[in-house]
Amino acid sequence: MPEIVSFHLDVPQEDLDDLAERLDRTRWPEELPGIGWDHGIPLARVKELAAHWRTTFDWRGREAALNAFPQFTTEIDGTNVHFVHVRSPEPDALPLIITHGWPSTVADFLDVIGPLTDPRAHGGDPKDAFHVVIPTLPGFTLSGPTREPGWGVNRIARAWAVLMDRLGYERYGAQGGDWGWPISSALGAVASDRVIGVHLNYIGSPPPGDGAVRLSEDDQERLERQKAYLASPAGYWQMQATRPQTVAYALTDSPVGQLAWIADKVTEWTDPASGIDDDRLLTTVMLYWLTGTAGSSARLHKENAARGGPPDPCPVPLGVAVFAHDLVRPVRSLVERVYDVAHWTEFDRGGHFPAVEAPELLTGDVRAFFRRLRER
Repeated sequence: MPEIVSFHLDVPQEDLDDLAERLDRTRWPEELPGIGWDHGIPLARVKELAAHWRTTFDWRGREAALNAFPQFTTEIDGTNVHFVHVRSPEPDALPLIITHGWPSTVADFLDVIGPLTDPRAHGGDPKDAFHVVIPTLPGFTLSGPTREPGWGVNRIARAWAVLMDRLGYERYGAQGGDWGWPISSALGAVASDRVIGVHLNYIGSPPPGDGAVRLSEDDQERLERQKAYLASPAGYWQMQATRPQTVAYALTDSPVGQLAWIADKVTEWTDPASGIDDDRLLTTVMLYWLTGTAGSSARLHKENAARGGPPDPCPVPLGVAVFAHDLVRPVRSLVERVYDVAHWTEFDRGGHFPAVEAPELLTGDVRAFFRRLRER
């Protein structure tokens, strides 16, 4: 069996020097006057972020914050998998595997690790404790690029099952958003004898079909927004789902290109009232830039597009946290047609990255969902 190896992030100084030189030599595009966000992230905003990145952003501090948590790597099905693994001091803690999405990284979850693993120290009930496992998706950032096609949702879910088995966890929960929706659901299917429940902070609504269904005005608005999103997917999605190699050249060669690509979507998908500060944003950009994984992370969109359709139904209990400013908001009555919904919460704030935007809300909802399952 492949071994589990301790991991410590220590970026060579020459890589940081190379980044600084590239930022200094940025060739800026022109911009139409008064265009705002209509054509994408504005030039002034990218220049502001790039200047902060070049002059005041403290990468070594961010690196140290990540290294404060135990990290490891292991080989699964021929690919490298990086993961954060923090065991709770509570002996009866429930193992929980958390799956990030794009353009997220394990660094997005640093604020929830403490409250989840040690609720006693954070004003919570020790009965709600978790052993937390946060893998980096194959092809993403610290896992490094994948070397062969086929790394889609189901294969990643099978890899997660292997990882949890390798760590000695026989019964566990799963949590996720963005790509964490289909991957965690698929994990519930491939390891239904081990996964006690799946908690999601992002999920789409199944189509209403021909059967009679009563939808409120709010439900109809949610469906219309989802239809509009699917009918005209964002430009990043179309490129990554059809030409990931083409877009990889620009993003791998230009740090400002990688910055604009990620900052555009993070800004659009975040609740304006909560926001994500520039240092957090630049940490995400740095992890993709330093590892050269713009192209390999984009390939997951193409793998999923080739698979077609939503993930297979998840046979284990489902918990859903709906954040008000997410990309789409699901319709409960339609989700219940496909999933065994045991828990549903609607929040009036937060967006697509709740572990960063509203960590206390996400932590509380994860605790509440799995508390019910533990009591069973």
